[in-house]
Amino acid sequence: MTGTGRPSLTVSLPALTRLVEIATVAGAAIMSHYGQTGARLKADGSPVTEADLEAHHIICDALALWDPSVPVVSEESGVPPWAEREAWRRFWLVDPLDGTKEFLKGNGEFTVNIALIEDGRPVMGVVVAPALGRTYSAGSGLGCWRWSGDGPAERLQTTSPDPARELRVVGSRSHGGDADLALLGDARVSARVFMGSSLKFCCLADGTADVYPRSGPIMEWDVAAGDCVFRYSGAPEPRLSPLRYNGLDMRLAGFVVGLL
Repeated sequence: MTGTGRPSLTVSLPALTRLVEIATVAGAAIMSHYGQTGARLKADGSPVTEADLEAHHIICDALALWDPSVPVVSEESGVPPWAEREAWRRFWLVDPLDGTKEFLKGNGEFTVNIALIEDGRPVMGVVVAPALGRTYSAGSGLGCWRWSGDGPAERLQTTSPDPARELRVVGSRSHGGDADLALLGDARVSARVFMGSSLKFCCLADGTADVYPRSGPIMEWDVAAGDCVFRYSGAPEPRLSPLRYNGLDMRLAGFVVGLL
């Protein structure tokens, strides 16, 4: 079935809890491979490991069992043809191991990303950083939450930064640099935070940084869950994001998130 039918899946706290459980199981599987250095290069030159593939199968199997009417797009399954996707109103976007390079470096800054997309925007999402013991979850009408290990969940609430003050800018450890900063124009920068994977969006949601500029292209599955966390950290209304999903090739151009 396509995403055009009426699925049983609803955006709710029980659903968000279930999504966290799925991502946590995938994260545990990834950690069973942590410290291993074996990887092969995919056609686009990016690395893939056994941890990526095991997490992919865990997540996709669990989501298909939950509601088979909702399609799943994962980094490790590739981009379905536009003719198949163009009528989709709802689907899952998954990056089973975002930050494979960070995983291979052993710095802990890699994540499991799962987001539910409705009409081009994320409405429910989870980011799990298994090596850091940190989880972020968020949903439309539900808010945004963070917790570490077995500790209590903490509600995250943010507002747009004051344009008159200096900004804390988060960016990638691997690319971008001055080209990313150029997207901010004349904005004053007080500090730069470097972070791997979708944790850059989480830095916006927990107040570690104000803005995330990215000059280069990136795939939708890399950002959807983190974007969801950022959006629903907004208080009292969701934060605005320029990002939209289910594009022709599922590739996003450069962006600036956090100023709106």
